[in-house]
Amino acid sequence: QSVNHGRKEYVRGDVTTNGIEGFFNCARRALKGSYIRASPEHLQAYVDESVFRYNVRIQTDWERFESAMKLVLGKRLTYSELTGGATR
Repeated sequence: QSVNHGRKEYVRGDVTTNGIEGFFNCARRALKGSYIRASPEHLQAYVDESVFRYNVRIQTDWERFESAMKLVLGKRLTYSELTGGATR
């Protein structure tokens, strides 16, 4: 379902744009404030981080930490992968 802002419709029952507008606001603040210049090749990583932060926004700090650790458990990131093959 959707709402039509062009017809000045912003809410219809349970249908609203508040959630996505809240997410875009958080993502925009991160890109303009924390990261300042996000390069196009890393933009998906910044968006993924914003998605995670938005999805766990109501969790406690400990719950958020546990959620993050579950995502990295058993995964390995090498220095070469991180730097695109660059050596020290």
